[in-house]
Amino acid sequence: MAPLRRRTSRTLRTARATSAGGLVVRLGDEEPEIVLGRRTRQRDGTAWTLPKGTPAEGESVEQTALREVAEETGLSVRIVQPVGSIRYSFVQDGTRIDKTVHHFLMVPTGGGLAGHDAEFEEVRWVPLTEAAHLLSYETEREIVERARPAIDALRERGAA
Repeated sequence: MAPLRRRTSRTLRTARATSAGGLVVRLGDEEPEIVLGRRTRQRDGTAWTLPKGTPAEGESVEQTALREVAEETGLSVRIVQPVGSIRYSFVQDGTRIDKTVHHFLMVPTGGGLAGHDAEFEEVRWVPLTEAAHLLSYETEREIVERARPAIDALRERGAA
């Protein structure tokens, strides 16, 4: 008979975190394109993601999204509409982080990708149909899919 093993469970502290960002879309004669950034982090390696970040004290999620997208992409943008939120959890330094990220559909109003900050190693426009293949996280692929009807409506109106 094999000896019984004791089950040990480590209880983690839990913290909540909020971020906000955007799905920046550019419409042209061809297919719509969105901005993605590539970053490398110790906990998840190299990832292609949508721009997003943490609110500064007193900022609304809309203000955070506008600021973070501008910093991380080099683009000035305006919000068209909310796209939705995603939630996920991860463990960092012995704490379980339950994170909510609020996403907004945005259009560029100025600036350029060359002005992005060091949060991303690379920032580029990607055709909408290719974004799902490049994005590293399923939750962000779902955000892009949720935004498709609004992007189609922008194309019909020629608003961007």
